[in-house]
Amino acid sequence: MSDHSEAPVTPVEAYEPPYYVAVFTAVRTQDQSDFGETNARMEDLVKEIPGFLGMDHAQTPGGLGITVGYFRDADALTEWRSNVEHRAAQQRGRAQWYQSYTLHVAKVERSHGFTRAEVPQNSTAD
Repeated sequence: MSDHSEAPVTPVEAYEPPYYVAVFTAVRTQDQSDFGETNARMEDLVKEIPGFLGMDHAQTPGGLGITVGYFRDADALTEWRSNVEHRAAQQRGRAQWYQSYTLHVAKVERSHGFTRAEVPQNSTAD
């Protein structure tokens, strides 16, 4: 959801299924006033939901943003969907920040990941 350029880039880990994903894909409008503050608040708020597992975000050069939220179960996803502050942010998003968006919710039945092992650097000096 936000640009944390100082944080290391790493995807959310592969969890043991089943779990749920909410895939939010959006194109924003020119008027982004207060978006950053609201977005930061939503990131903090969703982390308080029991069963929230993490979030990935990507932005294409053409302006398409994709956010994937991971939730342990449907109850966690429902709690997030019905959160009062989140609902208010959704309304403002439709009124001001988004040109268009889609939301896809899916149950994950298979999941795996890969991380390349770091190769030790040769630290000998010439």
